[in-house]
Amino acid sequence: MKLTQRVKKILAGYESDNPGTKANLARILMQGRLGGTGHLVILPVDQGFEHGPARSFAPNPPAYDPHYHWQLAIDAGLSAFAAPLGMIESGASTFAGSVPTILKVNSANSLMGNNDAPTQAITASVGDALRLGCSAIGYTIYPGSEQAYAMIEDLRELTEEAKSVGLAVVVWSYSRGTYVSKDGETAFDICAYAAHMAALAGAHIIKVKLPTDFLELPAAEKVYKEHKIARATLVERVQHVVQSCFDGRRLVVFSGGGKKGLEGLYEEARAIRDGGGNGSIIGRNTFQRSKEDALGMLNTLINIYKGKE
Repeated sequence: MKLTQRVKKILAGYESDNPGTKANLARILMQGRLGGTGHLVILPVDQGFEHGPARSFAPNPPAYDPHYHWQLAIDAGLSAFAAPLGMIESGASTFAGSVPTILKVNSANSLMGNNDAPTQAITASVGDALRLGCSAIGYTIYPGSEQAYAMIEDLRELTEEAKSVGLAVVVWSYSRGTYVSKDGETAFDICAYAAHMAALAGAHIIKVKLPTDFLELPAAEKVYKEHKIARATLVERVQHVVQSCFDGRRLVVFSGGGKKGLEGLYEEARAIRDGGGNGSIIGRNTFQRSKEDALGMLNTLINIYKGKE
């Protein structure tokens, strides 16, 4: 595998990492139809934990089978496949070496119902990721939750361990909880803040939601207006989130969110591309469609990130 100049430049931004971690990042960056471009499309299938099996898979019943998702990521030529322990274990032998995997090591469930202090249980380990041949671990933090500090402390320990054995770290940074309003979860200032926290916590790849033009924090609103930080278009908002991740020295991918129409997905992808983001991590909008429709959608997304559409 010969690295492209674009991938070499990205890896150079991770100055403290050992060769093992950089090799695993390179595996993800060089995989699939976007290999070598610096763009990523990742399939995450962790929604069963949070939403339950029927809410996740009933719209497309073949998706109840974990092998379906493995094969979908491979057939579509995606950059990586992210999932909790059981789903990775279910296909670890059959699909070994076929696509880079990201082991999601913490998860929530909708039975808990604590909206003020959302948190997630640690459900897998760095040792599991090594045993299963994963390239990275994935971990969620909830800035704005009463449990945020505890989650960040757990992330610190997991990040230290993962990096010591050559694994990359992907952080889902979703602001929610008692200290953030519903509109604030996708506010311009909050998404940038959440992304920056993930970068400061040592993430290699940062996943955040696409921001709206709403500003949540009065102190931040004053600065955004005083310095005329552009936010009128989604491209401008993506640019600022990327800027907040060490001025583009960290990989930033954006959530696909709940299921939506194709044109909306495509317009978001164009804005991510044009705003300097690295790509999409898109779950329900993929596996809740038939396989034929999902492959068609992913083909268009990949072509958008290639600049062909």
